[in-house]
Amino acid sequence: MKINKIHLILVSCFVGLFVSGEASGIPAFARKYQISCQVCHSPVPRLKPYGEEFAASGYRMTEYESPRYFINTGDDKLSLLREVPLAVRVDGIASYNRGNSGKFDFGAPSGVKLLSGGELSDKLSYYFYFFMSEGGEIVGIEDAFLTYSNLFGTGINITAGQFQACDPFYKREIRLTLEDIAILTSVPGTCNASLKYERGIMADYEIPKLGTGVVVELINGNGIGNGGEELLFDKDKYKNLLLYISQPLGRSFTIGLMGYLGKEIVSGAPVTLTSNIKMIGPVIKANFNEHFIINAQYILRTDARIFDETLGTWGTGIDTQGGYLEAIFTPRGDASKWYFTGLLNWVESDYDMLDYKSATFHIGHVLRRNVRLISEYSYIDEPGDKYGKFSVGFVAAF
Repeated sequence: MKINKIHLILVSCFVGLFVSGEASGIPAFARKYQISCQVCHSPVPRLKPYGEEFAASGYRMTEYESPRYFINTGDDKLSLLREVPLAVRVDGIASYNRGNSGKFDFGAPSGVKLLSGGELSDKLSYYFYFFMSEGGEIVGIEDAFLTYSNLFGTGINITAGQFQACDPFYKREIRLTLEDIAILTSVPGTCNASLKYERGIMADYEIPKLGTGVVVELINGNGIGNGGEELLFDKDKYKNLLLYISQPLGRSFTIGLMGYLGKEIVSGAPVTLTSNIKMIGPVIKANFNEHFIINAQYILRTDARIFDETLGTWGTGIDTQGGYLEAIFTPRGDASKWYFTGLLNWVESDYDMLDYKSATFHIGHVLRRNVRLISEYSYIDEPGDKYGKFSVGFVAAF
């Protein structure tokens, strides 16, 4: 019997409604403080403004902090948590025509994460997650960092470890859509510098009264791959710099500007040459009382020199530009059981392989505060290919 596309969509919708079941617990921070996930998330895993503040304060609710969270060892210089906070996130999807394959596929689980985080002292906190399975493979640790708050009473927070370079202006890892943010992941040729995961140091500060936020990152600029000789994670002697400045405008709007300067030895090239990398772009955010949320950004990137290992060719003065527009609608604010998300992606580059456009419509249903069902359709326009893909599934955290 021949199964047409309509039958596949109906079957996948049916699967999406029943594959998930309820999570049997609540995530680590909600467990610790005995509060609902709704306090910080709407829906899970998207952070509300209070969730952003909670993370920025080192995953602590100052008014609730108590010695009961720590073991009394008689040594005031030792902080030992009575219980190590742990949480698990499980994602599963069923998809049709992903990657223009023409296939209907069951992908549950598509991802499994083990997460932990919390305070180690009144100023020191940690966070990490271990990706136990992504696409059936062990990925390892992605986010993993320590944060020291209010350094020497200056109001400056210092974070060291692994994090996404784009985190200050867009937390890509906790987006609602399955479709990724293309311009944040685009790199031409064999270049390693991107706005994805990096090892480095980040400092953030908010100017009193003005509310102006300033974030500075000093990073390796080549991702979080394995250490090479002598466990050196940076492939060259250069460090890259990212600066992000943001300014609230009233209660609903925030504007920002991101700038990035980097330098690297061109990977895979037959001769040793360096390339200068520049990125710049404005950011706009709007949040109308958790009912309607807009995130938008434009980035212009220039690579002085790239090498295409597949073709064995060089490119100089490569410009890449693009952006995204994300809109989230929750009819009843953080009390909504249903939410709707739209996402537009656009990337245009002198390096043709990066050209990409997509339009995504995503519908989600909050089954429990920590379990949501999702359905998503994306139309993709990339070099040599135009197609639609459809997915349904679930996200659960416990």
